Amino acid sequence: MGFVGAWARGSRPRGGEGAPERYSDEAWDRGIGVNLNGIFATVRAAVRHMRPRRFGRIIVTTSLAATMVEGAIGSAYLAAKAGARHFMHAVALEVAAYGITANAIAPGFFVTNIGGGHAHDPEVQAAMAKDIPMHRVGQPDDIKALALFLASPASEYLTGQEIVIDGGWGLGIAD
Repeated sequence: MGFVGAWARGSRPRGGEGAPERYSDEAWDRGIGVNLNGIFATVRAAVRHMRPRRFGRIIVTTSLAATMVEGAIGSAYLAAKAGARHFMHAVALEVAAYGITANAIAPGFFVTNIGGGHAHDPEVQAAMAKDIPMHRVGQPDDIKALALFLASPASEYLTGQEIVIDGGWGLGIAD
C-alpha cells in the first residue's frame, strides 16, 4: 500500500527510517543535527548579540510531533523536535532577565518536504484534510501572522510558550 492509500484507509504510514534497528548512524545524526543541533547553534549565536542589548525575540520551530508520536515521521525527527521544545523552555528561563523572549511555533500537518515531501501530493492533502477539523492542510503562509506576532512588541510578556498551529488536528476528528 502506498503513502496515499495508507492515509485514505485512516492509518498513518511509517516515515523516516522506521524501526530503530534500521536507522543508520548517518540518518540519525542528520535528523538530530538539522532539527536540534541547528536550533542550538542559531540560538547560541543570536543570544550572544541579544544579551548585551538586553532585548531579543527567539522563535523556534518545533512541531506537533514534539508532543505526540506520529508514524509518518521518523524517530530522529520526533526526538529532535521534542528536544527543541525543551531547549526552548530552558532558553526562555535563562534569558528572560535580559529582556529576551523565547517561544516556539508547533505546526501540525503542513505542505512541506518533511516526510519525503508527500504532503505536496494533492491526494495526500485531501486524505489528511479529512482528519483536520478545518478540512484543509496548512500552508507555509498560515504561519506568518503568528511569527510576526511573536517577533513584535505585542508579545513582550510571552515567553517559554509553544503555540500549536494545526487547524485543530490535535483535537481529533470532528463529526
